[in-house]
Amino acid sequence: MHPLFDILAGENISSRFVVPTVASAIDLVVHLDMLADGRRRVREIVGLSGRVEDEVIEISELFALRGDRLVRGDGRPPHAERFARAGHDLGALLGRAEAA
Repeated sequence: MHPLFDILAGENISSRFVVPTVASAIDLVVHLDMLADGRRRVREIVGLSGRVEDEVIEISELFALRGDRLVRGDGRPPHAERFARAGHDLGALLGRAEAA
């Protein structure tokens, strides 16, 4: 086994290390609701900036369910360059005004 895996697998790793590491590795989180009939629907999409304060991950609301509609929130996706490298045009996905 690689020595790094030994370090990460042990109990000696605190949340002060794990939380920011995970927060910086994830760009978007999609929260789903499960309806009574078993179907799922998107409740909210948030962006993670990677910033953490007092072990709380900073999020930015991109879309949220309002009634039966998923509407654009005030947030902006973090790390636009990562989306561009993956071939995603944030302007086209979010509307030109919001992605600027």
